[in-house]
Amino acid sequence: MKTEIFTLCDAATEQQGKMNLLGSFDHLWARHEPIAHAGCALALKLRFSKIEEGNHKIRITFGDEDGNLVMPALEAPVTVVIGSGETTATSNLILNIQQLKLPKFGEYSIDLAVDGRAEASLPLYVKKLNEPAS
Repeated sequence: MKTEIFTLCDAATEQQGKMNLLGSFDHLWARHEPIAHAGCALALKLRFSKIEEGNHKIRITFGDEDGNLVMPALEAPVTVVIGSGETTATSNLILNIQQLKLPKFGEYSIDLAVDGRAEASLPLYVKKLNEPAS
């Protein structure tokens, strides 16, 4: 299994197996804590080989630098079917996140596990936006 896409972005859609991404990012800026971000999406594309055909379990966690989860873990089953004459297949997953609430400035981690094995991790840096000098 290979992780081809794993990104936090402004928006993502899928149409007929094609994933469309808008505004991939790894930084958020805010004036005060707690931080509220109106909306974003986590986009994921996994490629499985013929030997990996079958059922798999995806788990995504979003935690702070102390390992505390800032939202419940997402668990999703994926059934991989390799088409006739094909050697691989992809599975796309888009998680739309509305009203993301982060308790403090700092570094967060979005972690992906497949079948209980860590596969990828994304950092999210949340920084204080300084007021302009008057």
